[in-house]
Amino acid sequence: MAAAGRDKRAAGEPAAGDAPAGKRSAARLAAVQALYQLDLGGGDAGAVIREFVEHRLGRELDGEQYGGADEALFRALVKGVAARRDELDNIIAGVLPEAWPLDRLESILRQILRCGVFELAERPDVPAPVAISEYVGVADAFYAGKEPGMVNAVLDRLSRDLRPSEARVAAPQR
Repeated sequence: MAAAGRDKRAAGEPAAGDAPAGKRSAARLAAVQALYQLDLGGGDAGAVIREFVEHRLGRELDGEQYGGADEALFRALVKGVAARRDELDNIIAGVLPEAWPLDRLESILRQILRCGVFELAERPDVPAPVAISEYVGVADAFYAGKEPGMVNAVLDRLSRDLRPSEARVAAPQR
């Protein structure tokens, strides 16, 4: 997983806010990793956030350079996803095929989906296509198979429910 600890490309359009797009992308990637760590080891979101801020974000670890990240976005994602995990899981499970329940997905894929859904639900300042593109980019950092396409499909489907005003704007006029 250390090789995926840095995301050198700025995926999608820049999201709203003061931090450069690359720092927001790094925050999203780091949030997924922090949530993965929480999922595997349990513990407190605050402690994992502190560990990442003090020892990982913008630092070299095990020979890998972690990019500087938008710390406020990183904190908001980890705290928000950890606090609303069950609610996010129910939202995601509602669009997954019966043959692929959420608990059947790999932990890192669950974290990517949780972060994406949280951002779609709680960050209206970030356009839905940008959020979706960002999390497809995170999936690309971990997977070379069909998983990035699945992330795209799930988040696109959920964006229509979570952001109906954006979906209507994109829909053709009749």
